[in-house]
Amino acid sequence: MGRKHSAPRRGSLAFRPRGRHGTLNARIRNWPDVKSEEPTLLGFMGFKVGSMNVLTVDNVDKSPTFGKPIFNHATVLSCAPMTIVGLRAYKNSLDGLLVFSEVYAKQLPKEISRKQKLNSDYDSKVSKIKDNLESLNKLCAIVSVPPKQAGLSQIKPYLFEIGLGGITLEDQFEYIKNNLGKKITVSDIIKPGMLVDALGVTKGKGWQGPVKRFGIKKKQHKSRKTVREVGTIGAWSPANVMYTVPRAGQMGFHQRTEFNKKVLFIANEKEQSVNPDGGFTHFGLVPEDYVIIKGSLPGPIKRPVILRYPIRSKGQKLDVPKVLKLSTQQGELE
Repeated sequence: MGRKHSAPRRGSLAFRPRGRHGTLNARIRNWPDVKSEEPTLLGFMGFKVGSMNVLTVDNVDKSPTFGKPIFNHATVLSCAPMTIVGLRAYKNSLDGLLVFSEVYAKQLPKEISRKQKLNSDYDSKVSKIKDNLESLNKLCAIVSVPPKQAGLSQIKPYLFEIGLGGITLEDQFEYIKNNLGKKITVSDIIKPGMLVDALGVTKGKGWQGPVKRFGIKKKQHKSRKTVREVGTIGAWSPANVMYTVPRAGQMGFHQRTEFNKKVLFIANEKEQSVNPDGGFTHFGLVPEDYVIIKGSLPGPIKRPVILRYPIRSKGQKLDVPKVLKLSTQQGELE
């Protein structure tokens, strides 16, 4: 006897395994191939501040609200200046891309010693990379982000790689070499109106059952033994439980990527204040640069979010949105 109603499976199989991520910051495995005239970094890290409301003028052609003010839910990121601390070169091998060599700047922020010990053989490693540029396949910049300057209490910086855009490896090499030890602000890389990918680690929920974790329906209240559990986990024979069966387990604290998020506004707190009276709830005051992204972003407040050049955007047009008003749940901003 068949079912009277459709019974689609509960929970997506695209997000497997549903285990805890290893670190607080996301791991980026791919960078877009950007053939820009001038070399540039392809990402920036910010720290989630909270949500707010932004009133903008709709600039989407053929939209029913074109030219009219529209209401947007947005997320604020506090962005401290990044320091380019090193260069890493990759070379193809039988096992894929392997690190050929890496070099760090001579003058580095002292808080980097909290993270790891860095080498000091600068001249020989720079010449080694320069002499082998023709055989190399990829260059990445190693950057340091100080959470303390973004309004957090954490002193230990985040160290991670950022891909480079440019036409040739020679241009990318000279760009990193000339900027080793220098600070890069968010306005140098990301512009208002462009699309970015947001990578972060979601809020952790701990161990949860299949009703909350996969959205299965509860059984009737007089069912035998359990209510908040699946009716069957598999056949008698073969005696095997498939991985697709919704079971209890870890929920949250997964790495997620949201594609093509629109940048609404970029400014400095001294030029255009974004702080409500008393600061943002659970965060406080934004001290320096900040970015306002349309929509929501993964993770709780104070968690790092990496903004990357869009990897799935084709022929995007840079339309700078006209911002009319900023407001939070604590009131409007001047």
